[in-house]
Amino acid sequence: MPTDLLQSAASTLWSIFLIILFFGGSIFVHELGHFLAARRRGVRVERFSIGFGPKIFAWHGGDGVEYRVSWLPLGGYVLLPQLADLRMIEGESAIESATLPPASYETKMVVFAAGAAFNVVFAFILACIIWYVGLPTRAEFDTTKIGLVLPKITLPDQTPVPSPALEAGFQPGDVVRAIDGRRVTDWFELKQTLSAGGGRTADGRPKAVFTIERAGRTLDLTVYPRLAGDERMRSIGIAPAEEFVVAAVKPGSPMARAGLQADDRMVALDGQTVLNSTVLADYLGQHADRPIALTVTRAGRPLALTLPPRPGADQAGELGVEFKSSYKVVYPDPLTQLSENVVMMYRVFSGLVNPRSDLGVSELSGPVGIIGIFYSTTQSDIRLVLWFTILVNVNLAILNLLPIPVFDGGHMLFATIGRLRGRSLPPELVATVQSIFVVLIFSLFAYVTFFDVRRMRRDSQPDPAPPPAVKTEPVPAP
Repeated sequence: MPTDLLQSAASTLWSIFLIILFFGGSIFVHELGHFLAARRRGVRVERFSIGFGPKIFAWHGGDGVEYRVSWLPLGGYVLLPQLADLRMIEGESAIESATLPPASYETKMVVFAAGAAFNVVFAFILACIIWYVGLPTRAEFDTTKIGLVLPKITLPDQTPVPSPALEAGFQPGDVVRAIDGRRVTDWFELKQTLSAGGGRTADGRPKAVFTIERAGRTLDLTVYPRLAGDERMRSIGIAPAEEFVVAAVKPGSPMARAGLQADDRMVALDGQTVLNSTVLADYLGQHADRPIALTVTRAGRPLALTLPPRPGADQAGELGVEFKSSYKVVYPDPLTQLSENVVMMYRVFSGLVNPRSDLGVSELSGPVGIIGIFYSTTQSDIRLVLWFTILVNVNLAILNLLPIPVFDGGHMLFATIGRLRGRSLPPELVATVQSIFVVLIFSLFAYVTFFDVRRMRRDSQPDPAPPPAVKTEPVPAP
């Protein structure tokens, strides 16, 4: 027990260290961009803070700048009295801005854009590391091939309803190429594009058009998603395809008597293609009292085998076969990684602002949710930490450039308006607008944090006992 406690404590400390290093480091890199650009352009820097609110500790450097770490880890700031008045969140300035020379328009644009630029550079460096060391992923998530069409899905009130995918005519083996004209390349992107979609029927029902490839032909299938799960996301009732490559066969077992060997790839049962572990387990269990014709590929060539009757043995493990892990390592190039994150964020943002979409602000993650995801990735593989840090930095860069007061893009908007009208906007007007948006943004933080905490509590609950298995005959695939 003491050893287990020590290992658990060491694991937790390691996770905390990685969160500080990569999440705190992402904020630090952003503010470092502002800091270095300001110093380069001759702008007076009064304070460099990681976090907001009261300081935890601080010191003054030989350059006259106060460096501090503050209590609220919601970001950070560089106090630049010549450029912006944000005393509501940055605190009072000891320097009277009127005594400082005004900064030029070009200087303001360079300094405000530098934070986002540094986040992109940091993300690119991490993407280069991922390109070199690889990114672990499950093989079925790296595809858009459908392996299972569920007969039913469950609504948030636990009511089972017919699967929209089954009603629309989806089949195992279909490969999804696009949703509502938007190209998808993996299962994560497929789910996200479906969730953020804004298609609706004339009577207001969710609607999506899937472009699929089936037996060499391209088809468009119209499906009517239902809002399912705790998050009430659009769902149609499909699961990704899996591969069943044999790792080992137990001597004397039913699978050994059938002639199955290591490295065989199981393709079909009784002539019906099997692409999902649920279908595989259900079919073996439902037909344990009779022989089953197995179709496998061995060294790239098809081979027919016969699995004998096996009363009482309905699972793959009881049949004496172990399948290889579905995990694999991919090596996406840096530009692909960055562009995929940009596209993903665009689709989510467009879904949020589209009134026809079912995607809501409650599905977003704030600082608490981000830290929770960081913690989850630190418990598995350091490469996943790097991957998520890339996502965070791309998000930081794009969000901060949005023309919203308080954000860098808002400062750039004020500076541009002042440039166009020939004089700066009245300081009182700018301060009032920014104060309003400070309240709105912190209210948004509180709102999404509530849902972050609820999700984390729900995910930490033990899984309930599974319901009785639903018999699912494999749907024939070409």
